[in-house]
Amino acid sequence: MATEIERKFLVRDRSVLSGLAGTHIGQGYLADNGMTVRVRVAGDKGFLTLKSNTQGLSRAEFEYPIPLSDAEDLLNGHASLGRLTKVRYLIPVRDVTFEVDVFEGELDGLVVAEVELGSEEQDFPRPAWLGDEVSHDPRYRNSELAVSRRVPA
Repeated sequence: MATEIERKFLVRDRSVLSGLAGTHIGQGYLADNGMTVRVRVAGDKGFLTLKSNTQGLSRAEFEYPIPLSDAEDLLNGHASLGRLTKVRYLIPVRDVTFEVDVFEGELDGLVVAEVELGSEEQDFPRPAWLGDEVSHDPRYRNSELAVSRRVPA
């Protein structure tokens, strides 16, 4: 079983993205009954992901590449639990990489950085462009954002 251990932060200073190339992502949610089932189109690649409920900062995660045409069909025809779009930027900082998502559409203005860790206790750098931590706030989960379609206040 794969385990995802993730910390999530708002981004205080977007200038860190200046000059970086990002990947456009469309994702939607197909099911949520203890395991969230997500389909994602990232650039020219498709993925199907299953995630368990979070325990602390950890959860089971299973991600599989799928044909792009299948991902597009699932996203456009079956994502009945919500959809969202964003551009993802990868920013390496020492021994970790932050994934910075700039949300689009109704979520425009929301910028969130995530960092995946090897353990819940792992120390990691906190660059000055990071803002408040929102790891434990369910309103910032992508699955919640796709349903609410609004930036949390």
